[in-house]
Amino acid sequence: MSNATFDRYYLDDLVVGQRFRSASHTIDDAQIKAFAAQFDPQPFHLDEEAARETLFKGLAASGWHTAAITMRLNVEAGLPLMGGIIGAGGEISWPAPTRPGDTLHVESEVVEITPSRSKPERGIATIVSRTINQRGETVQILRAKLIVPRKAAT
Repeated sequence: MSNATFDRYYLDDLVVGQRFRSASHTIDDAQIKAFAAQFDPQPFHLDEEAARETLFKGLAASGWHTAAITMRLNVEAGLPLMGGIIGAGGEISWPAPTRPGDTLHVESEVVEITPSRSKPERGIATIVSRTINQRGETVQILRAKLIVPRKAAT
């Protein structure tokens, strides 16, 4: 489903199987090193030569950097939820590394919708977001439970 109009979706507007796609972001070695220097200062994120000697066999972005890019892409236009993207828990995995030069986009799918019994003004949408590079490789899978407001009763 396209979200080009940037409509915001209430819980009541979502359906299981509904899909959203973000814009893209290209990452380079300077971004990888800057993020790593501040938040994840490990050799395989900071130094190409040291990274070649690790299981990554080359410079790789921190998984947390990939997660931050995913969040930005979803916030800007990838997952247009009313009230913002508010997490209530989740599970994340990184099946492949993000490399310098990768162009990432996010494909998200609604997999479960649960209206709250105790708070009728909201509910939980479980969304699986896959961050995919230009080669079609999934570099991150995030299964998140998100708090989404419901439409006001009329």
